[in-house]
Amino acid sequence: MSTIRAKDRDAVIQSLRAGVVPRVGQHLIQVGRVKELEALMKDADRVADAGSGFRVVIGEYGSGKTFFLNLVRAIALEKKLVTMHADLTPDRRLHATGGQARSLYAELAKNLATRTKPDGGALPGVVEKFISQAKSEAKASGKSAEVVVREKLDHLAEMVNGYDFAEVIAAYCRGFDEGNEQLKADAVRWLRGEFTTKTDARAALGVRTIIDDASIYDQLKLLARFVRLAGYSGLMVCLDELVNLYKLSNTQARNANYEQILRILNDSLQGSAEGLGIVLGGTPEFLLDTRRGLYSYAALQSRLAENTFAKAGMVDYSGPVLRLASLTPEDFYVLLYKLRHVYASGDENRYLLPDDAIPAFMLHCAERLGEAYFRTPRTTITAFINLLAVLEQNSSADWRELVNYVEVEQDSGGATDVAVEDDDELTSFKL
Repeated sequence: MSTIRAKDRDAVIQSLRAGVVPRVGQHLIQVGRVKELEALMKDADRVADAGSGFRVVIGEYGSGKTFFLNLVRAIALEKKLVTMHADLTPDRRLHATGGQARSLYAELAKNLATRTKPDGGALPGVVEKFISQAKSEAKASGKSAEVVVREKLDHLAEMVNGYDFAEVIAAYCRGFDEGNEQLKADAVRWLRGEFTTKTDARAALGVRTIIDDASIYDQLKLLARFVRLAGYSGLMVCLDELVNLYKLSNTQARNANYEQILRILNDSLQGSAEGLGIVLGGTPEFLLDTRRGLYSYAALQSRLAENTFAKAGMVDYSGPVLRLASLTPEDFYVLLYKLRHVYASGDENRYLLPDDAIPAFMLHCAERLGEAYFRTPRTTITAFINLLAVLEQNSSADWRELVNYVEVEQDSGGATDVAVEDDDELTSFKL
């Protein structure tokens, strides 16, 4: 293995120690989930072939859903797809009347990414790539760039907000030609859903509509068509923390969001969402609870029901619901080995633990947590990194004594207490 840059090493270690998913360096610690990733790769291929995809990724808290969704986005970028991602919160959801849905779209648009700009903010670049291609065609045909832009976007006029979408792109093209930065900024503001009133949008761009709560999914379908015109393969949208819909106390609001999910699912299954893939991340209760989860909505329950033939250890990765399997002990061993390697910046001479310490640590955690330490690896990963941190700062410490005194417990609020005790002192962490 090669040496790991300090920037990547610190990003991975600090994120995992805090219990969150690292934004970079994920390839350094990826293990297992091969079949699940292959299923999502097939979805990405289908989207790139002008098809559509829909998946609900289900896993317990701390089981690696967010990490898995980030890997899916990385795969999509490698396949020349444009990606968008956001977490649902009480102020961001799929359907609303008070601006929460528009807020979700604005977050998605802010996080729009391409292979050359994987950290988000790529929307202006996508628009300019489309305009550059239009200019090349205009130069070859002798037409003006704006005329070519309108011709290329003409078939989008039949879609919701399609006519105004074309007007906004044409306005950006004018601003590009005239060097009018304000006009370009206003066009990007509209595309990001940042206009809150139609009056402001009409004054700035001459359009009569804005992206509001009622039209965010239609706008995603428009964007999927547009990015294909710009030379990309399609659009992959990843939404995490869908459990926030399950937590909505208002039954009407919750069902309205489930209706939106049903609409997305139907469009995907029927192939009417060209070049658009949707991946949703949620917990088992979000799916299975027949009182408040997706199964409380009869139409969704029938479409998301498990394959009745997938019994006795058999699995079906082709359905709309993808359950994240627990990591095997072998996967977990490889993961801890990689964490030790990353912590040492890829230098085997700087390993803080010998090889036999890893199975000893796993055995200890299995005794403390039981099967939960495979099912929800976040807690154990955090404990392992805290153990390495103590060893790094206390060179005289014996790992055998420390492992025997590592205590990993999870309270009812989801916080994790990790304590590492040696002969002289007790070092504790609350995460």
